[in-house]
Amino acid sequence: MSASSYRLPPYITRAALVGALIVCSPLVIPLPTSADLVSEVDLKHARALDEATQRGLAWLAKAQLDDGSFQSTHKGTSAALAVMAFMAKGHTAGLGPYGDVINRGIDHVLDSQTLSKDHRNGMIAPDGRMYGHNMATLMLSQVSGMVDPERQKRVDDVLSKALKLTLSAQQMQKSAANQGGWHYEPNQTTSDMSHTGWAFMAIRSARNAGCAVPEEAIQAGVEYIRRCNSGGGFGYTPGAGPSLPLSGAGLLCLELTGHHRQEITIKAGDFILKQGANYGGHIYYALYYCSQGMFQLGGEHWEKYAPLLYDYTLKRQHPDGSFAPTGPGPAYSTAMAVLALSPSYRQLPIYQR
Repeated sequence: MSASSYRLPPYITRAALVGALIVCSPLVIPLPTSADLVSEVDLKHARALDEATQRGLAWLAKAQLDDGSFQSTHKGTSAALAVMAFMAKGHTAGLGPYGDVINRGIDHVLDSQTLSKDHRNGMIAPDGRMYGHNMATLMLSQVSGMVDPERQKRVDDVLSKALKLTLSAQQMQKSAANQGGWHYEPNQTTSDMSHTGWAFMAIRSARNAGCAVPEEAIQAGVEYIRRCNSGGGFGYTPGAGPSLPLSGAGLLCLELTGHHRQEITIKAGDFILKQGANYGGHIYYALYYCSQGMFQLGGEHWEKYAPLLYDYTLKRQHPDGSFAPTGPGPAYSTAMAVLALSPSYRQLPIYQR
């Protein structure tokens, strides 16, 4: 995907950005403010959102290590999420106050493919296995076309190998119930909704970026996701009961593939509203998916859900700007929290309505 085909935010002119990339001169890009938010509920929380996301990103920048990773037990995975968190607030690789932070995060993810014992098959961010691999694949497809020429060559090489692995994992010989999905390892013959959510977004984003992703792969993913529909929401596997985080994942994936406000997505939105703030053990995973999915669903679902999301998430932020850690650590939780608070800024290409 070239810079000329990338859907830029309305407050950045194409001429300004392309010119800056050509002459490699610094460009100060105005970041989104309350004026760029589109919903009344977002306008009401604009100041709190701006302050929280800015503090979160400032903490992430300080937490970046010399190798471009972030403080985490899953360095490659957290680096991919952190890069997307900066992008979600309108920051760009190589430009502005966090341009170097973003570039070094991208480089760490690119390097992780070479350092992986599975690098010959295209695995990146192996610390999270297929979770991390597909998060990293998603991130690289989002930055493709927005980095300098030398990095773009590396992105093209690493992304093509990573995408090949993701597609081959989907094409493993599987039962009818598992066909079209993904699981922990690329050679597994079973699938689950949790891994499928990240893998599906990765291949959809890559296809939008101009990569060779067959329409059949997208459709097979959609069919698997629909088989996980249960009790108004989505479960871990076909036939399993619905959960809040996986309902957010299923909702987002379908909303992003043309199923906007159809019966299946509206019911998923209703299910999420009924759960309130019962996020369970995977708090930031649930916050991220439910936030992005409900924003895409829009309408009264977003108007009702956003205040609950903002209130719950903002209370988890520490005075230093980080968010209360779970799982892989504070870099993961902070990046995911920023992503959960940022959908109304409409900056990441894959999440633009």
